[in-house]
Amino acid sequence: MIPLVGVPKSIAKSLEKYRELFPRTKGFETVSRFITGLILSPNKTLEGIHSQQLWEEGSAIKRRAMHHAVYEAGWKSEEIMPKHRKIVASEHKGQGQEVISLDWTLTHHEKGKKIYGVKKQYDYVEGKMSRYQTVVTASIANREIIDGIEVVVQEPNYEKEEFAYLEVTRKESYEQMEQVKERLLELLHYQKNRLAYRKRTEIAVEIVKQIEAEGQFPEANYAFDNGVLNLALTEVIEQSGKDWVSKLEKNRNLNWKGDWTRVDVIEEKLKNTSPSSFRHCQVKGRNREIKSYWAFTKVVRLKKYGKKRLVIAYETEDLSDTPRFLLTDALHWDITRIIQTWNYRWSVEVFHEFAKQITGLESSQVRKEEAVKRHFRLSCVAQSLLQRVTCAGQKSEKFKFAKEKPTIGQRVYSLNRKALGQLLSLAEGLFAQGKSCQDVLKVFMPA
Repeated sequence: MIPLVGVPKSIAKSLEKYRELFPRTKGFETVSRFITGLILSPNKTLEGIHSQQLWEEGSAIKRRAMHHAVYEAGWKSEEIMPKHRKIVASEHKGQGQEVISLDWTLTHHEKGKKIYGVKKQYDYVEGKMSRYQTVVTASIANREIIDGIEVVVQEPNYEKEEFAYLEVTRKESYEQMEQVKERLLELLHYQKNRLAYRKRTEIAVEIVKQIEAEGQFPEANYAFDNGVLNLALTEVIEQSGKDWVSKLEKNRNLNWKGDWTRVDVIEEKLKNTSPSSFRHCQVKGRNREIKSYWAFTKVVRLKKYGKKRLVIAYETEDLSDTPRFLLTDALHWDITRIIQTWNYRWSVEVFHEFAKQITGLESSQVRKEEAVKRHFRLSCVAQSLLQRVTCAGQKSEKFKFAKEKPTIGQRVYSLNRKALGQLLSLAEGLFAQGKSCQDVLKVFMPA
């Protein structure tokens, strides 16, 4: 673990674009150090990041002060994601096809029962009960880069628990007016919490409304899984003049030759009676890899949604693999474009893993709502900054295999190298002042 003397120049230069959101210079410097820690520190909690900091003499701040600067101070937290979207939008222009992906992910905190948004419930990924937050996300991707552009924590739903409490404490009659008032307050709180709860799909609609109101990504269409698909979302996207592609669940009913029929039943009939209707096509993926598909497409009618284009796609010529059902509002698109747009939806999964493993999305150990939101937003900023770090010294063995653009690991290596350079420069200055090895050690690692 390399002590962090300051903020590497490449990160500091990129963070200058966010400077206007921070009224105090000292606060901006502290947040910049925190973002650096999200990238370089092995322990990405605030405590872990603070313990790795090495301050100039007389400028050190305590952990509580860093906590205040990052999570509580009056910088413009609500404006950081709109600012972030504006910054990355300027860098996405002229980079070819780009797609906005919508999804959600789970951030686990087994010991953090008091952290905002955490609830013990069934984890469909791990197949067991666990404590986690549900985070609705949006990312934008082109062929070169993936940027997280929104992260929203879903407030847990306690309606069942609250209703059970009301059932258990119910009485046939109340003798005192105070008991009546207390019961009425409980009922009002139950109703208030019930109305305030937002489903993941509702949060996704709000995210799209915000993105489209800002107008930073005018050419980007949308891709999402069937868990996100809902009528309100598709209407908002279509009203914005955009198109969307979604995965469709296999039990969805379509109007097929006058009858409402499940899509998997339609697929089975086509495969058995008319396999030639699945045409071969080649699709270039986001990574420029060309992949073959055998697909059928037709404009169909769905209840509520109206006319949409259906695609049933296989990856094997003998149609022996599990088919993928896709739906889009773009009736004029061909199979290749639909599948290509859908493939960009996987970029949001890359963003989830990237942010969790490298920039601390899952490392928040703060309890309050505002603090959790700030941690997620700053993790998003760190994820974008890291992808834009330039690598120096690529003649070393560490970089020999990189024939094209540097990997994320190489970018982190370069930042660690710069951090080490800052540390050595500080040591050089201390030795020049006549400090002994013991004196320098006390600066680097206080007893």
